[in-house]
Parts: sequence; C-alpha cells; structure tokens
Amino acid sequence: MATRRQSPPQSGKEAARATVVASLERDLAAMTAAAKSAHEAATHAEAKPENDKDTRGLEAGYLAAGQSARAAELMAALAALKAVVLGPCDKVTIGAIVELEDDDGEAQRLFVLPAGAGVRVDVNGGVAKVVSPQAPLVAPLMGRRAGDEAEVTIGGKRRTVEIVSVG
Repeated sequence: MATRRQSPPQSGKEAARATVVASLERDLAAMTAAAKSAHEAATHAEAKPENDKDTRGLEAGYLAAGQSARAAELMAALAALKAVVLGPCDKVTIGAIVELEDDDGEAQRLFVLPAGAGVRVDVNGGVAKVVSPQAPLVAPLMGRRAGDEAEVTIGGKRRTVEIVSVG
C-alpha cells in the first residue's frame, strides 16, 4: 500500500505572497474586463463620429489602450512576484521581512516584494506592509543587515531608521 506524502505547510512568506498574488489577480481581472468593455465601446457603431468635433470613439480608443497597457503591467508584475524565491534572509533584499524603528521610536514591519506595494499581509504572526525595493523608505536599506541604520526621506522629512530585524 502506497503512502501519500503530504506537502509541507506553506511558510508565512509564501502564504503572504499568495495573498498579494490574489489581490493582483483580482485587479487584473477587473482591468481586463474594463479594457474589453472600452474596446467594444470604441469599435461600436455608435462610436462613429457624427461630425469633426465628435471624439467619443477616439476617447474610448485611448481608454481601451490605457487599460490594456495597465493589464499588461499587472501580468508582468504577477510574473515577477511568482518568480521570487522566498526563504530566510539575513539582509534587506527582495523577499525579506524587515522590522524598522525610526528615530521617534515608531516601528514598521515591511515585506519587500517586486509587486503589490501597499497591500497589508499577515506574515509570521504579524501584519506587514508590502513595499517595493525602489520605495524611498526601502531603497537606502537594500543590502543592509539587522542593527544597521540609514537615513531615509519620508514625506519630505529626513529620518534615521534602524533595522531591528531581517528575516
């Protein structure tokens, strides 16, 4: 009798990434539907201009093109997000959970990912905000380790942040 191997439980990072992927997939579905609707409006017989000042069809075409471009961006973001190899991190890099404390004692928990910025996820027993490596808060921290400090600009103000932990 063959025994069935169970797959290992998802790590906190993998589960958090799955949340971000689901959010982006919902955004993609909505954007794809909107682009299809705008394309249909642009090519509909009623979009034909009635005179040289009527730009409804042209505007709908621009809207369809913009929404299609956004859908393509979301597809690329999803591919980048799914390609990230998640594991333990000892320095701030893509896939790291970073805990910071600023010079006012305010703490933040961040999950550095290439897409999904702004989404809040539960990861390893706490809530973290997804941020991109290019974010003004994160870019100066890339490659640094727990205990390091860095100067960052947040909301036009220069602040010193300490990296409390990286995982």
